[in-house]
Amino acid sequence: MASTQVNPTRMELTRQKKKLVTAVRGHKLLKDKRDELMRQFLDLVRENMRLRVKVEAGIRSANTNFVIAKAGMSEETLNTALMAPKQEVYLETDKKNVMSVDIPVFEYKTRTSDANDIYSYGFAFTSSDLDGAVKSLADILPDMLKLAESEKACQLMSAEIEKTRRRVNALEHVIIPEAQENIKYITMKLDESERSTQIRLMKVKDMMLEEAHHYSERPVREA
Repeated sequence: MASTQVNPTRMELTRQKKKLVTAVRGHKLLKDKRDELMRQFLDLVRENMRLRVKVEAGIRSANTNFVIAKAGMSEETLNTALMAPKQEVYLETDKKNVMSVDIPVFEYKTRTSDANDIYSYGFAFTSSDLDGAVKSLADILPDMLKLAESEKACQLMSAEIEKTRRRVNALEHVIIPEAQENIKYITMKLDESERSTQIRLMKVKDMMLEEAHHYSERPVREA
């Protein structure tokens, strides 16, 4: 029996068949999209893990250098050295479309191209460990931006995968079976109606033949 009440007409049967064809085609396209999203998502996850390991290693190295620098310098000297940075970083954001998902793209520019501008202090009263800490942070900045980009892309793609998965399941377990059941129900009702019509026509034909036979057997009155 059909899950929803439908009119057992040929027009409705045609509509349900078109609906089934569209649902099957959409199901295939969404499955292909889900599979491709999963493939690209796994690639992103692997890249994200690689970047995270690299960034965490860089941050640990910078922290170690800062701790050593702080041990060899007074806190006042360290604060003064880092108080007024010379270099500035400008972040630019864009996006790219991957399987209907807008993934952010981060680009950065520095105020000057001089590599020494990352050091905002003179070298006379500071240690080389502080130089190493600042250099470690400067070197890890591009990877930190790529990591942020990768993690946001993973979040967006995982949400799109979940949404696509729900649509695939709805088509596979609800819409397609419902359309198939409706087609089966309407076809059965139309067949029953056609059989009933044929039976009525046969009965009418038999009645007409019987009436014609009795009429032919009536005696002819003499004038």
